[in-house]
Amino acid sequence: MVFSSTTVLFVFLPVVLAVYFVCPKRARNVVLLIASLIFYMWGEPKLVLVMLATILVNYILALVCAGCKEKENPRGAKAALIGSVVFSIGMLAFFKYTNFMIDNVNGSIGKLAGFTIAGLRDLTLPLGISFYTFQTLSYTIDVYRGEVKPQKNLLHLATYVCLFPQLIAGPIVRYKTVEDELSFRQETVDDFSRGVRRFVTGLGKKVLLGNMAGSVFDLIGQMPDSQISVGLLWLSSIAFTFQIYFDFSGYSDMAIGLGLMFGFHFNDNFNYPYISDSITEFWRRWHMSLSGWFRDYVYIPLGGNRKGKGRTILNLFFVWLLTGFWHGAAWNFVLWGLYFFVILMLEKYVLRSVLDKLPIWVRRIYALFLINLSWVIFSYDDIHELGSVLKRMFGLGYIPIWNSSTTFYLLSYLLLFIIMAIASTPAPIFLWKKAEEKLMTKSYGGAVLLGAEIIGILIVMLLSTASLASDAFNPFLYFRF
Repeated sequence: MVFSSTTVLFVFLPVVLAVYFVCPKRARNVVLLIASLIFYMWGEPKLVLVMLATILVNYILALVCAGCKEKENPRGAKAALIGSVVFSIGMLAFFKYTNFMIDNVNGSIGKLAGFTIAGLRDLTLPLGISFYTFQTLSYTIDVYRGEVKPQKNLLHLATYVCLFPQLIAGPIVRYKTVEDELSFRQETVDDFSRGVRRFVTGLGKKVLLGNMAGSVFDLIGQMPDSQISVGLLWLSSIAFTFQIYFDFSGYSDMAIGLGLMFGFHFNDNFNYPYISDSITEFWRRWHMSLSGWFRDYVYIPLGGNRKGKGRTILNLFFVWLLTGFWHGAAWNFVLWGLYFFVILMLEKYVLRSVLDKLPIWVRRIYALFLINLSWVIFSYDDIHELGSVLKRMFGLGYIPIWNSSTTFYLLSYLLLFIIMAIASTPAPIFLWKKAEEKLMTKSYGGAVLLGAEIIGILIVMLLSTASLASDAFNPFLYFRF
């Protein structure tokens, strides 16, 4: 299932909410767990066993780890932690990277040695495995560090990992964020209403903006070479830049909104990343749960910046190599991670003093150019096709800089691009708050604002539903990670 489907919007979610609030509080985690398992099993009934095995193993090892710490047995605690890491990363590596490794061995060593290894062609990547693996790892690591107590109730731990709002594509919710709410959360009317607003906002971002941007990207990508120009390729890259933002941030908004409806408070995952004036700032605003995870569980344990410049660079290289590889088993993702590593090192040690002297609008153009280029690397998992596209984007592919098709598509989608550009900034929120300040001075201001909000939610829901009815296939990009 996906959130942006009529099945979820008009069948699954209403039924789950009704059953959830009818049940007594002590049974609500059971309702959430069952609903989450149904949600997951809808597309992959067998692979739910991988997730359940990950939960069970980490549940046991966290208890063993905490027990060893209580008995002042640090070796035993460390062994339990290592067991958790090896098992969880092992499962992720097996399902996500086995065929990638086999293909690369066959393509290099195998050719020289005259042999090939048979790949596991029936191996299916479990949905959300990269996300729930990081969640269970953060739980056992935090138990080892003494930052959280081990969860003795297996049902509660399973509810945390399986929680359907964030199960498939994040955000990566750490156990300590929801530790208390698993047992003692309070569902309120205010949280529920905020959750509905956040969910519908995310739905609109995904369906009305992300899907539209994706259709432009796909349309240009399917055009014959005879119609392609440098301008069209840049237009295509901008479309994908908008698509991945509205797709992923829209999913995160829906997840956060659903969490609020059920009494959970997840941290934000995006903070208007496209207004950044550097790549360093971009990664403080983009997919914040992932960058925070790598900082706290990889970069800092490796030594962070505490062991000199050389070690800092090495630690960051390792983090960005892993960040790229986490996104997918293909060389373009590795290249994407290392691309950011190089730029971040340049900003940290070379460009910072130069950038600080430039006007803010120049710095933002600089950041947007590099961000847009990064999404070109991200979007083509065929490394040869990627190389061809990059060459042609910079005028090295014997194609015209501009042609009639470029003019046609630019004029056809210019309004959409302007709307997406505005929607990716805080401008709409700023304007709403300004209107709120003026209206609240009037006696009728509260009623007007409430009415406008309700009408806005209904319009977005109606437009999104109409769009979904005409195009049922609209998967989230990050489902494959």
